[in-house]
Amino acid sequence: MPTQPISWIAVDWGTSNLRAWAMSGDDRPLQRFESDRGMGRLTRAEFEPVLLELIGAHLPERPVPVVVCGMAGARQGWAEAPYVAVPCAPPVTGVRVPTADPRLEVTILPGVRQDRPADVMRGEETQIGGFLARESGFDGVLCLPGTHTKWVHLSARELVSFRTFMTGELFALIGGQSVLRHSLAGEGWDEAAFAEAAADTLSRPATLAGALFGLRADSLLHGTGPAVCRARLSGLLIGAELAAARPYWLGQQVAVLGEGAMARAYQAALAAQGVTARLLPTEDITLAGLTAAMRHMRNHT
Repeated sequence: MPTQPISWIAVDWGTSNLRAWAMSGDDRPLQRFESDRGMGRLTRAEFEPVLLELIGAHLPERPVPVVVCGMAGARQGWAEAPYVAVPCAPPVTGVRVPTADPRLEVTILPGVRQDRPADVMRGEETQIGGFLARESGFDGVLCLPGTHTKWVHLSARELVSFRTFMTGELFALIGGQSVLRHSLAGEGWDEAAFAEAAADTLSRPATLAGALFGLRADSLLHGTGPAVCRARLSGLLIGAELAAARPYWLGQQVAVLGEGAMARAYQAALAAQGVTARLLPTEDITLAGLTAAMRHMRNHT
């Protein structure tokens, strides 16, 4: 139980996971909570009970603002928070959600949409808001690696345009359900194999489909191990993505919002093209974005 009074609750509700923070009056995190009860596992009626199961024992006996970003605002989520169209500042006003428990005053932040070419995001816009809260003068591109990686052009504190690439999901599908699964079973990673494969499809993206089957053939004929095959698969897919996203990163200031192996892989692939990209941890940035929204709500109520 936090020793300081809880002022509000910050929530990042994704498709697979739920994270929440009890926040102090001066916007410092007092306690962190986590659950695997993401949007993808819930019906609309289950969102409030799941949140209460996670944080209910820590709530004071008074109404507490709860600021939520992510997939809880999707059409299949707790309550739909309509998209805001680019160009726009990261959204800081949201949709109030009726609750049965009077201690909860829930606001869900909207996602962002782009009509041409058609694209959407939910959750990343709050990370972008947190980034801009810290670096208001940034003019360049953010890369947000994940299941669906986003490339976002920022200028004058606004999202100008963005593109989503299903690279992470393709890696999971190909590695888990295609013939390549037989060549990827195991652990490890080969940096040189990743770099070579990324450079190959970045310069020749039309060769991707053939290069993918080449991974299987190489393991059958030459005994290439899973560490090399896995790194090559990642490199082939990220290289093809970088080829398509070239207008975003070429000649731009780039920051990667992420940590771990995936974020480092993007950083390495960009470095091979002469682009020095900074890595920034997503959890701190997400919390900064939720805090920016809470401060806006305080100042406009």
